[in-house]
Amino acid sequence: MNVTAILKKYAAGVKNFSGANLAEANLSGINLSGADLSEANLSVANLSGAYLIGTNLSRARLNVARLSGANLTKANLTKANLNVANLIRADLGGAQLTQAAMIRAELIRAKLSGATLTEANLSGADLREAALRDTKLQRANLSEANLRGAFVTGANLEGANLNAADLSRSDLSNSNFRHAEFKQANLSCANLAGADLSGANLRWTDLSGANLSWANLSEAKLSGANLTGADLTHANLLNTSLVYADLTQARLIHADWIGADLTGATLTGAKLHGVSRVGLKTQGIVCEWVDLSPEGDHSRVVNLSTEEISHKFFNETLPTVTILIDAPLDIAANLALVRVYDQLAQIFPVLNTAPNVNVGVRKTSLTFSASNSELLIIAYLGIVPFNDATITQQNIITLLNKLEDGVREKWGFTTSQSIQEFQQTLNQGIDQSKMAVDFRKSSPFFQAPTQTIITNSHNQTWTAYDHPAFGKPLMKGV
Repeated sequence: MNVTAILKKYAAGVKNFSGANLAEANLSGINLSGADLSEANLSVANLSGAYLIGTNLSRARLNVARLSGANLTKANLTKANLNVANLIRADLGGAQLTQAAMIRAELIRAKLSGATLTEANLSGADLREAALRDTKLQRANLSEANLRGAFVTGANLEGANLNAADLSRSDLSNSNFRHAEFKQANLSCANLAGADLSGANLRWTDLSGANLSWANLSEAKLSGANLTGADLTHANLLNTSLVYADLTQARLIHADWIGADLTGATLTGAKLHGVSRVGLKTQGIVCEWVDLSPEGDHSRVVNLSTEEISHKFFNETLPTVTILIDAPLDIAANLALVRVYDQLAQIFPVLNTAPNVNVGVRKTSLTFSASNSELLIIAYLGIVPFNDATITQQNIITLLNKLEDGVREKWGFTTSQSIQEFQQTLNQGIDQSKMAVDFRKSSPFFQAPTQTIITNSHNQTWTAYDHPAFGKPLMKGV
């Protein structure tokens, strides 16, 4: 069937042209909107400026076809072959392109917003400055694709392959890249603000100057990545691998990176205000100086030696206070515990963060995370609801009085004056302990034997109190 015959039938209301052979045909500017061209052969055809709105082109062959400026909004191109096709400035908004083959296709400034390209093959495709807002690209193959300056905001690329792709200066904000592959990709100066990159493989990627503020990079692999000058403000870097990554002058203000592996990484000039220095792996780290100013304006620069990096500034152990209770936590006891901690937190803000609660068949653990200087006061206050409070608190006071100069600093006290101030704070807490008397009587949970263990950032552990009956089975009639 030739082009003239198709146009006549279309004008007469016929829209079924499934399987038509239109290879190399000149269909420039043609209007076949809503027609059925499924499995049609349109290879090397000229469809420039054509109107194919809502047209069914599923499984159609459009290899090397010219579709520049064509209107394909909401068209069905499921499993269509568009390899090396010219789609420059084409409008594919809302189109269905699931499993479409678009290898080395030209999509410069094409409109693909709202389109579905799940499992599509766009390997080597040219998508420079293309619009892919809210586009579905789960498990799509974009390896070696050129997305420089593209607009990929709010898109779903979970599990997509972007290895060696060029995404420099592209807007990828608020997009989903969970478990995506970016190995050796170019993301320099890209906007990834608020993007979800959890579990993504970003090994050896170029992220220099990239905006990763508020991005989720938890469990991501960034080994060998170039993050020079990148903005990671408020980023989630929990358990992220940054082995041998270059973070020179990166902005990490208020980033959360507990559990991150920074082995061999470079952090010279990094902005680290509000960033934890514990719970990190920092063996072999390179860091000549850091910026601790709140605004990252170099108003508080700290120079570091190799020894200071490994033994003073960064530490691998997260300081914790763990209170073990020899009884399972029930609902009533849990409510009582929340009430007493809430009252204490109103006077002592150090207790504002709730502990991690782990309830077992026989035992319950309450784990508080803190800085070295907060550990003893948290231990002192955390034990308040329990019968073992008095003796545990007495042991903490005794420890304070016995601290020697060499040990004092490792527990967060720099002078004897700071210890005196700390004791005054604890004395205030002694009065507050009276509020827990009724709670202790209200539930057997608070009368159970306890064990309080304190671990500082230098991995020094001290058991403040271990009840003699803790962990021993109850024997009736004895």
